Amino acid sequence: MRILLTGAGGQLGRALQSQLSRHQLTALDRGRLDITRLEAVRQALGSVAPELVLNAAAYNAVDRAESDPEAAFRVNALGPRNLALAAAEAGAAILHVSSDYVFDGESQRPYHEFDPTRPLSAYGLSKLAGELAVKELNPRHYLVRTAWLYAVGGKNFAHSILEAARRSAEVRVVDDQSGSPTFVPHLARAMAGLIETGAFGTYHLAGSGGTSWHGLTRRLFDALQVRTPLRAVTTADFPRPARRPAYSILTTWQDPQIRLPPWEDGVSEFAEELKAR
Repeated sequence: MRILLTGAGGQLGRALQSQLSRHQLTALDRGRLDITRLEAVRQALGSVAPELVLNAAAYNAVDRAESDPEAAFRVNALGPRNLALAAAEAGAAILHVSSDYVFDGESQRPYHEFDPTRPLSAYGLSKLAGELAVKELNPRHYLVRTAWLYAVGGKNFAHSILEAARRSAEVRVVDDQSGSPTFVPHLARAMAGLIETGAFGTYHLAGSGGTSWHGLTRRLFDALQVRTPLRAVTTADFPRPARRPAYSILTTWQDPQIRLPPWEDGVSEFAEELKAR
């Protein structure tokens, strides 16, 4: 399959390049393709003639989006709109990656694909706008919602909290926000399988089960034998510009039902890979 991958320089983009190596893949990072420019997107698709556009590009500065929502909407909404429109014009399908932040966190059980959305932040609103644009402009779409991504290398919570443990006498992590930690190689493998199905629609692909940020950190510290004291705190102890959903564990009701390994397995694999370096 001829695939055009955007956002190739990010942690998900790099993992996808490994998983999609058997395909005819053109991988473009932000420097090679600005997805916020429709003419540039059309030219790229005209050159590659892909059968599938896979969008892993995203604006992930959740708090900064509150003071600069235009920047978030340009990448997370306008970019997917341009890709979906150009893909439809070229007769190509599109896979777009979205977020658990499209939900309000008020659920008492894991969110499935058919639950109503209600973002709490500018970032969440921009991700939902991207979803809606893709759905409206290209019926041949896969929409993948995921959460709490981390991998060896790149900028993510796992590396940030390990760095904090190295330089601090104590690490404090919130214990009243729950989600589905997702090891990026697991997600990339699931996405590679999804595009083989031809079953277009919305999918929740995230580490199975869920925990809090504190629970994730505890598991990570145990796997890597980090001895820095860890203390659970509340969201109120760390006020941030953007509201986060207090509960955004994801599950899937979709058919085909694609489940990632348990989130704990992802932490174990991350730790083993990190120790091997």
